Amino acid sequence: MHIPDGFVSVPVAAATTIASVAGLGVALVRSKDAFGVRRAPVLGLTTAFIFAAQMINFPVAGGTSGHLLGGTLAAIVLGSPWAGALCSAIVLIIQAVLFADGGITALGANIFNIGFVGVWVGWLLTQTLHRLFGGSKSRLHLAAGIAAAVSVPIAAIFAAIELAISGTANFGVVLPAMAGVHILIGIGEGLITGGVLAYLVKARPDLLPGNDEDQIRSWVVPVVSIFLIAGLLSLFASAWPDGLEKVAEDSGFIDLAEQVRISVPTPFADYTFNNSEGIGTSIAGIIGSIACFGVAWGIAQVVKPKNA
Repeated sequence: MHIPDGFVSVPVAAATTIASVAGLGVALVRSKDAFGVRRAPVLGLTTAFIFAAQMINFPVAGGTSGHLLGGTLAAIVLGSPWAGALCSAIVLIIQAVLFADGGITALGANIFNIGFVGVWVGWLLTQTLHRLFGGSKSRLHLAAGIAAAVSVPIAAIFAAIELAISGTANFGVVLPAMAGVHILIGIGEGLITGGVLAYLVKARPDLLPGNDEDQIRSWVVPVVSIFLIAGLLSLFASAWPDGLEKVAEDSGFIDLAEQVRISVPTPFADYTFNNSEGIGTSIAGIIGSIACFGVAWGIAQVVKPKNA
């Protein structure tokens, strides 16, 4: 769902950038309680995991693929939708700058759609469903999985509205197309989110908020998992176009991305290393995961409470 350069107009890009910058400013302030000594590394690990997981596109239907957005998962693991928004924003910024994934001019729109709409819909719906299911930790994964599945098409609808306002596509065409394909992608999002949380609740509760432990019990499993996903499983990602790309191809506006493409010179463009695939993709994935962890950790150190 990463919008590339050229898909949104200057006014839409400007408006979403202003909204996203303002939202991130609030998020930095409101997330302080989530950034104690123990939670700082969790923010780093969560951000690195979301980045790595987004490298793996899974096939959906009709020659279309999707990938995890991770906003709901990040918010639940970090215990705050504001922290979840920061996590998503860090991933999106690093993807755009280091990997030419998502437009530089469309960063505001992508952060708004994925980092705020997706995160907040997922968070609020999770809280509501979790209460309806009795509030037991054993049912958290079920509530979050359903919420995550719903958050994806909602975020896609906002992207469709931005495309229509920009004059890129007809609203009556792009809205059902984006919503339809992202309902299917949302199913994958829900299964991944629910599965990860079910594992954490049973095997790694120290990584979830609300526990009495002062430190993460062990970094080995999370770090190894991230490197395996980014360095190995990413090699088996589906080559089919993702939901937005497929809609753009079918609707005839895909060429706009090539006509207006702004990228920062980087050896990791398109998740390769110096245009080398295979091992180059593995290197890019590991470098990206380390970058996400480092930036998230750094932000947590800067904004954490003084008494943390």
